[in-house]
Amino acid sequence: MIVINWFAFVQVFAAALLASTIVVTFYSVGLRLLVRAGRSPVVAPAEFTDAITVISEKEARRAEKAAAKAAKKSPLTDGQKRLSQYAAYGCFAVCGAAVLGGILLIFFNH
Repeated sequence: MIVINWFAFVQVFAAALLASTIVVTFYSVGLRLLVRAGRSPVVAPAEFTDAITVISEKEARRAEKAAAKAAKKSPLTDGQKRLSQYAAYGCFAVCGAAVLGGILLIFFNH
């Protein structure tokens, strides 16, 4: 007869829900703070096959130009931008720590 430990199932479900919420929240806040600091991430287009639309070099240059223009119009002082950048890095560190903690829990089975 198979016996299911429902309490353990609920524990795993709650831990997964909490961890995913932490990672997504801190990553999105980190990205927002990074943009606020004037360091918006611009990703170069990749070449894909099939039905995936790829932006052209012209569109990539236009996006970089728009990001640079938005960074110049920022009403924040240099100190506020630097603080936002450090806070963004802190948010990314929390994401990394959450992922690393999950991996350690898997490896050490605790």
